[in-house]
Amino acid sequence: MNNILGSNIKYLRKQKGLTQDQLANKIGITRAVIGSYEEGRATPKLSALQTLSHYFSTSLDQLVNIDLNNAQNSDENIIDITGRNMRILSTMVDRDNNELITLVPVKASAGYMTGYTDPDFIDTLSRFTLPLPELSREKTYRAFQIEGESMTPIPSGSYIICEYLQNWNEIKEGKAYILITKQDGVVYKRLYQTDHDYLLLKSDNPEFAPYNVPLSNVMEVWKALGYISFDLPKPDEMNLGKLTALFYKMQHELDELKEKNSD
Repeated sequence: MNNILGSNIKYLRKQKGLTQDQLANKIGITRAVIGSYEEGRATPKLSALQTLSHYFSTSLDQLVNIDLNNAQNSDENIIDITGRNMRILSTMVDRDNNELITLVPVKASAGYMTGYTDPDFIDTLSRFTLPLPELSREKTYRAFQIEGESMTPIPSGSYIICEYLQNWNEIKEGKAYILITKQDGVVYKRLYQTDHDYLLLKSDNPEFAPYNVPLSNVMEVWKALGYISFDLPKPDEMNLGKLTALFYKMQHELDELKEKNSD
């Protein structure tokens, strides 16, 4: 195990462009300890393995058993749909150890792409609580700000309150989710699974065409629960909003009917 583990730590460290000193400072140990891990002279304890797994955004199984440096098509080979291999999430808590809701505004979306597993980055984001009965203390929540008109009638600039989805098998067809993807960043869409390797993403606005995303490009999945918006509708827009929502619902039902008929 030591040879694979040490090689993986060295490989992942270099992928991030870090020296041994820099990695040691990031995870709170000494450079000498990092060196002993990489050279196979020492085996990390479970707590250290979890810290390394967390920092490098990889599962314990991948870190210990898979030669990441030589793996071919590693993205496709190590997809973990169920989340069994410790898909670890960086979170923040208050003084009473209650988990806080982390806010990811649009301006932080690009940084979130590379720092979503880095506790130092997550610590730079704003946190808050919502004392609502719909939110459980046993679950992890995050708020993502969206922009654009693809999910109209939800206005651009809204904050989507989401629940972290560890097991991607729990994705429900036609429900709205926030995805963190390698190619498109933070996206808010309705999800459909076309096969075991792809997700079909659909907008509520029919002007935007649906498209497929390979699961190998998905880094996190968040189930949308509700939204907060400061773009209040004007009185003359309320009826138009209802008509728009009804139109989208009818369009969605027609799409489902066409799919059934094509089968």
